[in-house]
Amino acid sequence: QVQLVESGGGLVQPGGSLRLSCATSGSIVSINIGGWYRQAPGKQREWVATITRGGSTAYADSVKGRFTISRDDGKKTVYLQMNSLKPKDTAVYYCKLGARRDFTSGYEDFWGQGTQVTVTS
Repeated sequence: QVQLVESGGGLVQPGGSLRLSCATSGSIVSINIGGWYRQAPGKQREWVATITRGGSTAYADSVKGRFTISRDDGKKTVYLQMNSLKPKDTAVYYCKLGARRDFTSGYEDFWGQGTQVTVTS
């Protein structure tokens, strides 16, 4: 059973920082693409950032320059460093990993359970 375990969410004041982690549990041999998404109350889930196996990154315009996605393949973990947080960043943040269970199988998409980020004064 493969699970993604997210951590690092919480309550922070505007201008503050948080670092989200998305770790894998279970049998995963490699991660292809890692991504973060978020869903605010009453809104659809939206894409936030992506990192490829080669380390190339892409960001939604709303977070560009403030958020940084990274990965540690040895730990099979993807991170999202969030700086200069704003109230509009308040949402449940989900990680999504394209990963494979063994070297004979293809890549599958796995989702985390979500972690709440609340930005308020």
